[in-house]
Amino acid sequence: MLTLLARAVLGPIVRLVFRPTVIGRRKMPAAGGVVVASNHLSFIDSVVISLLARRPVSFLAKSDYFTGRGLRGALSRAFFTGVGAIPVERGAGQAAQDALNAGLARVQSRQAFSIYPEGTRSRDGRLYRGKTGVAWLALTAGVPVVPVALTGTQDLQPVGSTRIHLARIRVEFGDPIDLSGFGPAGSGRARRQATDAIMAEIQRMSGQEYAGVYNEPPAHGVVEKVKRAFRSRGEL
Repeated sequence: MLTLLARAVLGPIVRLVFRPTVIGRRKMPAAGGVVVASNHLSFIDSVVISLLARRPVSFLAKSDYFTGRGLRGALSRAFFTGVGAIPVERGAGQAAQDALNAGLARVQSRQAFSIYPEGTRSRDGRLYRGKTGVAWLALTAGVPVVPVALTGTQDLQPVGSTRIHLARIRVEFGDPIDLSGFGPAGSGRARRQATDAIMAEIQRMSGQEYAGVYNEPPAHGVVEKVKRAFRSRGEL
C-alpha cells in the first residue's frame, strides 16, 4: 500500500519536474513475476525505475537505510519502503545469495524485481560484463527478463553526490526475454549465455561502450589509503 502511495505522489512530481523520456513502458508485463535487468549509472537508478515503470518494482537496498534513528531515520525508512526497497546486508558469498533469495521470493510472489547485472555502478559510463545471478534468478523462478537502459541518471545524481540535480534522463524498457531456451538454472553455461544475451540487449538500447570485463567496486580501507599515498607522491 505504501509503495502504491509513493508512486501516486512521487511519480507525477518526477514527470513534471524532470520531464523524463520513457520508451516502451507498456512492454513490461502488467501482471506476474518478472525480473527487470538494467544498466547502472547512479545511486538514484532504482528509484527512477520504480517510479517510472508500468507497475511497482522492488529492489535491494542497504539495511542501513531502514535502521536509522530519530526523524531522519524514520524518513529514510518510509521513503525506501515506499519506493519498494528490500533491506539486505551487502557483500559476497552467503550475503549475495541471500540477496538473490530475497529477489526470488518477490518474483515467485508474482511481483516485479529489479537487479543490476553489472553489480555496481559504472564510473566511466561503459557497460560492464553481467554477473550471472540475473539469469539464475529468472531461470529458477521461470519468469521473463525485461531489459532496461538508463541514460542521464549519472547527471541526475553524480557518483559521490547526495543532491539531486536537474538533468534530462531517458528510460527505455525492452521486450521481455524468455530465457528458458538457454537451459536450466543449474547449468553454468546456460546462466552465462543467458546473461550475455541480456547484456547485449541493454547495450543495444543504451548505446554504451561495452567494457567486456567485470566492474570492480572501488577500493576501501588500507588499500585505498596506500593508493592515495602513492598518488600524492606522483607514483600512481
